[in-house]
Amino acid sequence: MKEQLIFQQSKKGRRVNSLKLDIGDSFSISKDKLRETPLGFAEVSELQVVRHFTRLSQQNFSIDTNFYPLGSCTMKYNPRACNKLALNPDFLSRHPYRGETNSQGVLECLYNLQSILEVVTGMDQVSLTPMAGAQGELAGVAMILAYHKKRGETHRNEIIVPDGAHGTNPATAIMCGCKVIELPTDKNGNLDIALLKDAVGPNTAGIMLTNPSTLGTFEQGIGEISSIVHDAGGLMYYDGANLNAILGKVLPASMGFDVMHINLHKTFATPHGGGGPGSGAVAVNEKLKPFIPLPVVTKTDDKYRWANTDDFPDSIGKLSAFMGNVGVLLRAYVYARMLGGEGMTEVSNFSTLNANYLMKKLQKNGFKLAYPGRRASHEFAISLKEITKETGATAMDVAKALLDYGFHAPTTYFPLLIPECLLIEPTETESKETLDAFVDAMTDIKARFVSDIDGIKSSPNTLALTRLDDVKAVKELNVRFG
Repeated sequence: MKEQLIFQQSKKGRRVNSLKLDIGDSFSISKDKLRETPLGFAEVSELQVVRHFTRLSQQNFSIDTNFYPLGSCTMKYNPRACNKLALNPDFLSRHPYRGETNSQGVLECLYNLQSILEVVTGMDQVSLTPMAGAQGELAGVAMILAYHKKRGETHRNEIIVPDGAHGTNPATAIMCGCKVIELPTDKNGNLDIALLKDAVGPNTAGIMLTNPSTLGTFEQGIGEISSIVHDAGGLMYYDGANLNAILGKVLPASMGFDVMHINLHKTFATPHGGGGPGSGAVAVNEKLKPFIPLPVVTKTDDKYRWANTDDFPDSIGKLSAFMGNVGVLLRAYVYARMLGGEGMTEVSNFSTLNANYLMKKLQKNGFKLAYPGRRASHEFAISLKEITKETGATAMDVAKALLDYGFHAPTTYFPLLIPECLLIEPTETESKETLDAFVDAMTDIKARFVSDIDGIKSSPNTLALTRLDDVKAVKELNVRFG
């Protein structure tokens, strides 16, 4: 049954009754400050509110209820213990303006998280202030440009971005005022080295790479890429979107990267999706340390304090009003402490194992891999181009049909260079039984391309909503009721 909007359930005079509070005259509001018209809230009972939002929550797909193989998103299980500890009243009641002396506990947690991330990345300084991966990218490119400006090389404004990079990279470079030079991927899923040599030059500011790439393949020529870019005077930016695949195995600094961001909401298991909250902590080597965004936590003797522009006079400045999303940071800190170094290595072991197991099973059942000669890292891409040509069923049809089988869809039509693409990332927290059930669903859907194409084309058929009119939603944007 389609759920009505809460406003459609409204009936004049119906309301939730609560105890009246006698707050006296001290809180009275002068008449000239009062609204002349009602607020427009829905008039509903408490039971209606509870049922409405409970039903809506049951219609959602979530990590707690469904397998969620959304490629390049690392939708792993978020341990309840991390959430519980981050909701400690002593943390929640702390106001951002509280002084350092009375904030030693939270400052210690943030300082320790910075230190853990420095070890994980091999970098020399971490700032936790960026509140999203894209904001971390923005900070990284801004630091690269600040570095070149300090050296009197303001003409360096070209950022090289492979077509297999994370989707926000080109937008970030443009936001920073740079010219984007896109380079193609070769037939093996690697950056074309010959084209890179031709692309670098006196205007090169740097390159933005995701490794493993969004294709799910590890960049085999990363050492040579680093040498080419550095020899041209550019810097290496590492997009940490796929850090889950190499956690505890490879240090981005050892691959030659100068700056990176870490999606704590992905790799370090904090709830995300729907626009946030997130954390795109940035890590830099000594070369870029002077430009780190503030604030960062430092330690003097036995006291923790906020570092400021006296400590980092060349800092690119602040990216948030206070210290980023502290609730996300605390969850990530607890998760990191729960895992330890050995546990982080197991994360990459099992995320890679699950991806390769799922990839081989789907290949065996007739799905074409985008790069059949490569081992998957933490995710992999399949192309339905030939199936679409033969049956008319598209990647979007598969994505919609999976909802009827109780699975969230993989990422569809991305990366853009793979036609009719499904990008699948199972993460390390899923069982073999879940992966096998997903393969069975995909195989059954594939068989229905011939036996029940109309059913596939109309799916999902078991949910409250079926297919939305995407074109109408874009052209006739309406995000409010009434």
